[in-house]
Amino acid sequence: MHPLRKNHALRRTVLAGAATVCGMVLLLSLKPHTGPTLATAETKSPSVSGGSTPSGGASRSTGSTGPRSVTGDAVQTRWGPVRVRVTIEDGRFTDVTAVDYPRDNPRDQEINGYALPALRREALSAQSADIDVVSGATYTSTGYRQSLQSALD
Repeated sequence: MHPLRKNHALRRTVLAGAATVCGMVLLLSLKPHTGPTLATAETKSPSVSGGSTPSGGASRSTGSTGPRSVTGDAVQTRWGPVRVRVTIEDGRFTDVTAVDYPRDNPRDQEINGYALPALRREALSAQSADIDVVSGATYTSTGYRQSLQSALD
């Protein structure tokens, strides 16, 4: 008898293993290996304006209660860089503004026309960079979150 006979257990095991390997290869080939938002356009530290100036790389306020603005790093996304400026007063966000964002074509303008106000509302509401992604603007949302986090850091 041949070991790969139709009803033989070894045949079922080999076929199940081969199907599993093929399925995993297909799934992994569809998943991007690196996210497009991992690289930043600039590696310099966030710029600070307002109540205090950074010393030794840190941008911590030591008693100043006036508003200060911090601009985060430009985060390179698939469609272009995203950079956010946050205004902080008394430890709370008072304003979050997208300084740079993709606007090269009408589709970018349409997407960012609804995504940026939604991201701003979300950031002001959450008072952190832990905000939801806007559906249809995943790359911009991810860049916005990363730039906002770099400004807060």
